[in-house]
Amino acid sequence: MLSPKAFREAYSETELDEELPDSPIGSLRDIQYLYGKLYTLATTGGGEYAPYLTPDAAGDIIDTDDSLIAVRIDVSGDEPTLADDMIGPVQVTRYTETLVQNVGHCKYPAARGIDHSVTHQAGRNSDPEKLARYAKERLTKWATDDVVTNAATEHPDGWIIEDLAALGTDEATLEDIEDAVVTRLGGESTTALLTVQIKTEPNGDYRWPGQIDAFREAMRQRKLSKLVTKNKADDSSGDATDIVTGRSARTVGTSEDPQNYFLGKQLEKFPGLDIEEAWRSHPISEDAAVTVMNAETFVEACTYRTFGTKVYSLPYFFGRPTPEKAYELYKLLYQAATDEGKDTPIEDAYERQREADIDETDLRFYVSAVMPHQMSRYDVFGETLNGRLQYPRELAFTHNRLVDVASAFNSIDDWTPPMPTTDSWGLLASDNNRLNSVSTGWYFYQTFAERDDADADADDPRIEALVSVLSGDTIAVETLLEEYVQRIIDEQTDDSEHEGFPSFLVASQFAQLCSLADGKLELVTTNDSAKEPITREPTYEEHTMPDFEEIAITDGGNPADAKLESFIENTPALSSTGDSEGTVANQRRGAFLLGALVGDIGSYQEYSEDRSTTLVDQYPVKSITQSRIKKVAQETIAKTLTYTRQEKKQQNGYPGTKADHIVDRLRETILDPEPDNWQIDTDDLRFYYALGVTYGMNDHPWDNGAQDDEATTPEEEH
Repeated sequence: MLSPKAFREAYSETELDEELPDSPIGSLRDIQYLYGKLYTLATTGGGEYAPYLTPDAAGDIIDTDDSLIAVRIDVSGDEPTLADDMIGPVQVTRYTETLVQNVGHCKYPAARGIDHSVTHQAGRNSDPEKLARYAKERLTKWATDDVVTNAATEHPDGWIIEDLAALGTDEATLEDIEDAVVTRLGGESTTALLTVQIKTEPNGDYRWPGQIDAFREAMRQRKLSKLVTKNKADDSSGDATDIVTGRSARTVGTSEDPQNYFLGKQLEKFPGLDIEEAWRSHPISEDAAVTVMNAETFVEACTYRTFGTKVYSLPYFFGRPTPEKAYELYKLLYQAATDEGKDTPIEDAYERQREADIDETDLRFYVSAVMPHQMSRYDVFGETLNGRLQYPRELAFTHNRLVDVASAFNSIDDWTPPMPTTDSWGLLASDNNRLNSVSTGWYFYQTFAERDDADADADDPRIEALVSVLSGDTIAVETLLEEYVQRIIDEQTDDSEHEGFPSFLVASQFAQLCSLADGKLELVTTNDSAKEPITREPTYEEHTMPDFEEIAITDGGNPADAKLESFIENTPALSSTGDSEGTVANQRRGAFLLGALVGDIGSYQEYSEDRSTTLVDQYPVKSITQSRIKKVAQETIAKTLTYTRQEKKQQNGYPGTKADHIVDRLRETILDPEPDNWQIDTDDLRFYYALGVTYGMNDHPWDNGAQDDEATTPEEEH
């Protein structure tokens, strides 16, 4: 394959422009056709027959010893004969880059059968006897194939192929071929291509099949014949307008596809399919179909696996392909196809965009996820042509900025921030590989409910979320809350491998939710007005929480009061702005405050009372329901008052009520009005309760003996 520099040198802008499509990119087929065209130009060059060659099929044996075996035949006389010159009837040589066009190999990917071209690829390390059989079959099997003989009949030089078939009927000739192959190989096994060399003029040279038009046309016809007979069709073809070129042509209906789309067994693409009439539903011309098939190398290079699916992220430039855009696209595809690293196409495009100053508004991605099943069935979902680099890139930057500078995740002076942070959790610290995390789906793997990838299906919300981010589509906030809560509950179960409340997980989920709701992206949506505030971007400032040293503390006041007030007011889902008693936002705030009190008192029990079982354990997330929340609040406040009295005795007078900054607000939201008539969904209630627990466990001055937030939350590192 040509390097990008060699590609540009090989094809001037004028030459390349003649090869490019005339119309703008408007479909997956257009992208595949463009990929196939660039791949063909970079491997086998231009020309009518170049798209039919398959240079990659035998690419691993290029420049290896004994990798090309040719039966040499002289058809220049009255009767075809084997060569009797100094080289003899069989030549064993090296298959080199310069011979790719001349040898003209066209692979037929079937377990049994002959390749489309007269050149045939043998299995790895075949013994001499097997290679001799393949060599003879160039005359006895390929030259007598029905499609080949029909092509020979219609071609002016088809007599050459007919002479091969005639020579193959002579047993003595076949024995000579076998003896020559075995002798030349010296008993050694090898991996090779088997082909022929033909002399057509008395004083002419022996030519390779790629230099003889009759062989190339027979190869072409044989490959085309497979495009109309797949899935037991007799002849799925007809005259129609090609969906790629827009020109009238003979179109085929059962051609192969790099992504396994539009197959006979893929009924969602062909509802009510009549296999013989498939060309009417999806008409693609013969030559365009072959070019599309050649896109496979580049398509696969822009593919990666995650959550049991294959994710396709195919870059292209918006509008009609121009030579300059084609050069840049080829660089991206070449890098993806030759890079041995683990970068995704998104990361490669990002680096290339920075280096080459590519206009980001022109760079697009076709994005889809494909779920393979048995019996060659595939589910395609999340498909879009409008994927853009800005979505995963901006999400990665937004998340890093949030945990780096937002007051919700950064402390002021000697007080902890609202949310705990640690370098041990990727979503709670700035990460240079965040773009990789987003584009591979690891970003959601860390926060969504865990599943066995072997049992993944098209409804997997992790896949849905990944494709949405790559394509700029929105994610339902209901999906996020359901996944978050289930993951929290799973990690709090008795048989969980994790110990303690998963506060780092909850903080990670909250950071992700805030990032997705960023105003530039707006990746979170809902049809429920009650949940609409959750989809809004928080207004946390950069390290601008109040200066607690300047706050007057009187009548039991606590520096944490201003911190809590600021966090609530800057979190739209909890804010009282425009709110009134009884609304879902008020109920959500009540769940959060209850969790904050449970977390605060639970931490006190663990570190001051040395209790192994605390309120956090007593009231796990899965136990919180609308019907129970009032009872939990009453018991937690009662426990708070008990510890307040103890503190007063121990300290000879305790200023106010313990955690009064939480208790006072909690009374206003949970105890009055009654929760029995609340309308908040259970997942909504539980997630913000869990967020409150995380807040409460992290609500303390740094010098209170629990300065290490990893120690205050005995949660397994992620």
